[in-house]
Amino acid sequence: MDELDPIPADPAAPQVEAHLPPGVSRGLETLRAFRAVLGNTLVANVTSSYLWFALTFWAYLETRSVMATAIIGGGYMLFTAVCGTFFGTLVDHHRKKHVMVTSSTITLLTYATAGGLWLLLGEERLAQWESAWFWLFAAVILAGGVVESLRNIALSTTVTLLVPEDGRDKANGLVGTVQGIAFMITSVFSGLSIGLIGMGWTLAVAIALTGVSLLHLMPITIPELDPEPEEGVSRYDVRGAITAIRAVPGLVALILFSTFNNLVSGVYIALMDPYGLTLFSVEAWGIVLGVTGLGFVVGGGLVAKFGLGANPVRTLLMVNLGIALLGMTFTLREWAWLYVVGIFVFMCIIPAAEAAEQTILQRVVPFRTQGRVFGFAQSVELAASPISAFLIGPIAEFWLIPYMESEEGRSTWGWLVGSGEARGIALVFLGAGAIMLVTVLIALASAPYRRLSQAYADAPPQQLEATPAE
Repeated sequence: MDELDPIPADPAAPQVEAHLPPGVSRGLETLRAFRAVLGNTLVANVTSSYLWFALTFWAYLETRSVMATAIIGGGYMLFTAVCGTFFGTLVDHHRKKHVMVTSSTITLLTYATAGGLWLLLGEERLAQWESAWFWLFAAVILAGGVVESLRNIALSTTVTLLVPEDGRDKANGLVGTVQGIAFMITSVFSGLSIGLIGMGWTLAVAIALTGVSLLHLMPITIPELDPEPEEGVSRYDVRGAITAIRAVPGLVALILFSTFNNLVSGVYIALMDPYGLTLFSVEAWGIVLGVTGLGFVVGGGLVAKFGLGANPVRTLLMVNLGIALLGMTFTLREWAWLYVVGIFVFMCIIPAAEAAEQTILQRVVPFRTQGRVFGFAQSVELAASPISAFLIGPIAEFWLIPYMESEEGRSTWGWLVGSGEARGIALVFLGAGAIMLVTVLIALASAPYRRLSQAYADAPPQQLEATPAE
């Protein structure tokens, strides 16, 4: 990780390091802490993703309902969105390690509760998606995954705290690499777990891994002081987040752009697994996701080595342009290789988009409000995905899929999307990609894009002001 070696401070722009204990500056010690937190995040992300993927695979195989998987995926996004600003306020008002420990502890308790439900009720009762027990079981696992997302907000602000400014884009690339490794590992093992050992033992493995990640986190030291108290701030500080966002020219437009793109992306969230399970067995589909997950590692590694360029705002939009074109083409024919290549390319470029947005916010938003801004942005952006996921599930299952199986649908659209079992889903993907393409082109020509680019270029170094803990 030579790319993150300490960078000498600019004497013309001294940093105020009051969030760090006396005698500690952002250098080797803080970078060691960052790498330790990043390694622990890998363990935590592997666990959370492993169980969540497994739940989705298990639910679809047991119910064969696209609508059930859409509701599960959409529910996760919905609750993550609802909790985002609250989580961000917690991050701003508490030490980052305390937040991470609390998150992991709650996640462990929820997964253990899901294991208890499995032992008490058995798979046969839990697998009936029309019953309340199925949805209670899914909701408990969902709660653990949602609380685990609190760590991601804490990690974003920890990058600002521990990594020198000129290295943050590369640090965010490393975060993307870790997320990619987690995705790759869990994709393979989730499918194999459901196919070979079943949901019960998968739950047991997830509970054990969550406990390991919590034990690994406890001895890690993040050099930080208590955040400065803020009078009159609620635990759900939407006003503070909005004030901080509006203070940056063009930042509102960036969040709205990401929100709209997430609205479109909800289509893929709801339908990618059903499409993949049409082409592959559950074991093979898990392996496909694991292999294509190498794209996350490749993309994150490239960002970690080369950064995002002088203007991450432009990088963000260009990456989304590529995602839109990809979404329009990777299911035009029901060819397994085309779908696999498309997913791999998508995973190669998505880390650059995520790192770009993180880097922009870490530079233009004051540190003391970053948690709330990251949380609010998460809330607003993710709120769009469950809307489209909830809508597209029943639309696809009860209208588009039967329509494309009819003679009228095949004769009308067959020239464009070919023939096969999942042409209704392919038509949805094509339309979603076209909508995203138009959105990105409009954004590139807009005034807010130019204002935010200028705000990023003109932003002063972060002033990490705080009151030392007593």
